[in-house]
Amino acid sequence: MAGHSKWNNIKRRKEAQDSKRAKIFTKLSKEIFAAVREAGDDPDQNLRLRMAITKARAANIPNENITRTIKKAKGQGAELQYEEMTYEGYGPGGAAVMIKALTDNKNRTVADIRAAFNKNGGNLGENGCVSFLFNKEGFLAVDRENLEADEDTFMLEAVEAGANDVEYDDHGFYIYTEPDDFESVKGAMEHTYHFSTAEVTMIPETKAHLEDEHASKMLKLIDTLEDNDDVQSVYHNFEAEEEQMERLEVSP
Repeated sequence: MAGHSKWNNIKRRKEAQDSKRAKIFTKLSKEIFAAVREAGDDPDQNLRLRMAITKARAANIPNENITRTIKKAKGQGAELQYEEMTYEGYGPGGAAVMIKALTDNKNRTVADIRAAFNKNGGNLGENGCVSFLFNKEGFLAVDRENLEADEDTFMLEAVEAGANDVEYDDHGFYIYTEPDDFESVKGAMEHTYHFSTAEVTMIPETKAHLEDEHASKMLKLIDTLEDNDDVQSVYHNFEAEEEQMERLEVSP
């Protein structure tokens, strides 16, 4: 149950997102808006909204911002509509990439995403070309400095709460669940532990290790996609060791 192979993929995305806080606010507000439009404004009855609010609070979005977005989505006569889109493709070196988007203009969004792939040595493919390489899983992370319990206690509590797997590394502890069990596992543990990340995400089954040239382009592709306001999430199977990341960060 020890290890960190899955977390490396998520960690890269989280760090990139954390460096763009304003864009995260925009993306999560859009997700809340779409969730309300889809199934109403009651989080107890709307799982998508409940999860969106959880992510928004984890990102330190003020409650008044969340409330304002919900009221806006409920507004009578509002014409704004977002459509959910999924895009798949291959990054440089053949790494698998999946993108979840919310857009009010599909033509603009697909053009931007295709340009990002082309500019960074990748190719936008057909739906289904890489999705089989990913599993949908619940994911919860606790930073090591915030863990007051000992490792064995934490792992036992997670398993008893219904976790499928628990991993850890020097940075923290990571819980994986079935998507349907995410809410119950989170609810059983959130009164004791503070989760730095809590979401249902896509975990790659296999990893792509790239040479520096391709790895550098892959990082640029991820950053370009995540910088797009229409893109909600970017999933990939690229994995780099710390030594490679440090080498790429100091490269001109």
